[in-house]
Amino acid sequence: MIKYHEALETISKHPLSPKTGLLSLEEINGHVLNEDVYADRDFPPFDRVTMDGISINYESYKNGQRRFEIENTIGAGMPQASLEDTSKCMQIMTGAMLPLNADTVIRYEDITIEEDIATINIDTIKFQQNVHFKGEDKKQGAIVLSKGTVLGAPEMIIAASIGRPNLEVLLPPKAAIITTGDELVGIDETPLDHEIRRSSNYGVQDLLKIWNINAKQHHLKDDKELMKSELSSIIETVDLLVLTGGVSRGKFDFLPEVLEELGVVKHFHKVKQRPGKPFWFGTTPNGTTVFALPGNPVSTFACANIYIRHWLELSLGIQTSPIYVKLNQDIEFMPPLTYFLECSVESNERGELEATPIRGHGSGDFANMSQANGFIILPSDKNKFKKGEVYPYLFYRKI
Repeated sequence: MIKYHEALETISKHPLSPKTGLLSLEEINGHVLNEDVYADRDFPPFDRVTMDGISINYESYKNGQRRFEIENTIGAGMPQASLEDTSKCMQIMTGAMLPLNADTVIRYEDITIEEDIATINIDTIKFQQNVHFKGEDKKQGAIVLSKGTVLGAPEMIIAASIGRPNLEVLLPPKAAIITTGDELVGIDETPLDHEIRRSSNYGVQDLLKIWNINAKQHHLKDDKELMKSELSSIIETVDLLVLTGGVSRGKFDFLPEVLEELGVVKHFHKVKQRPGKPFWFGTTPNGTTVFALPGNPVSTFACANIYIRHWLELSLGIQTSPIYVKLNQDIEFMPPLTYFLECSVESNERGELEATPIRGHGSGDFANMSQANGFIILPSDKNKFKKGEVYPYLFYRKI
C-alpha cells in the first residue's frame, strides 16, 4: 500500500500522449491549444474612437478655442474622413475611425450642441483622450494566443477576430467506463432486495464530459472468464479505461487478476487514503491507461476527481495551482490515512474560503455529496485538525 503523494507521483510517470486535431470555434471550449496563434493585422487595426462625441485637433483647444463648428458626422463602419478645417470638429461615434487631422475626442456629456456649434463645458481636456490607437494592443504578427492555453469564451472572441474558424488542439482520450458486480442493475430497472442501481458510473461520466471526454458505458458481471473476454476487446479500443468495483479482496473481486492476465501492468494497488483505499492503477504496453476505482459511490467520485483529473491535466500540459481553504470547525480522524473529506466551501466577508465538513456514514453514503462542493485533503501525519487551519481543497462544483 502506498501513500497519497506516491500515488500522484506514480500516475505522473504515465501520461497520455494526446493526439491533435482541428476543431471549430463551436467545439474548442475547454480544449488545450496546440499552436501559437498570431495577429493577422494590428489590434486595433485603426485609430479607433472609444466614446460618442466630437473629434478635434488638440492644437486648436490648446490655443484657447472652446467652440467648434461641426463639419461632418462620422459613424462606425464608415471610411476614414478628414477634418479639413482644424478650427472645426466632427461628430464621431464609438468604433469609428479617427479622422485625419483630428487627434482628440470629447464626450457628448462634456459638450453642448446648438445650431451646429459644439461648446466644451469642462475645464480640462487631455491630448489624445478617448482614442484607442492602431496597434496599441497587439502588432501584426504578434502572438495573441499561446500554445498550451485552455480555450474558452475569451479565446473564441480572439480567434474569431483574426479570422480563425478552426484551431489546432490536443484531442481528449477515447474512453470507456465499466461497472462490475452482480448486485448492480440499470437505472431503469426495479432492483430486488439484494440489488442496487448503477450510479457511480454516471458521476464519472459527467466528470469526463466536463473534461471533454465522451465515454461509452459498459457493465460486466462477476464471471471471471466472461469479464476477461469482454474486457479484452474493450481495452484495445480506448486510451482511457475507468472501471468501478471489483478491486477489493472479496471472493468475487476478479478484476485485478483479470487485468494482469490481459497484460495490464499494475503500478500500484491500494492507497493509504479514505475513501478509496482499494484504488488500482495500471497501463498496457499499447498505451491504454487503466484506473480501477472502488465501487462505493463516494470512493469512485473522490478518486476520479483527484487522480483522473491529475492524470489528464498532466497529459494535456494544463498548469493549475492548488486552492487552499480554512476549516471552520475542529475535525478528528484517527487512522493514519490521507482523508478526503466532503465539505461545503463559502467565501466570508474577509475574502477567505471557509470549509464546513459534511460528515456522512462512510464511502457508501453518497446522499451527502449534494450538500458539498468538493473535498478537503487532510494529511495522514496527524489526526487532529483545528478550526482555522488551512488545507488543500478540490472543488467538484462551482460556488
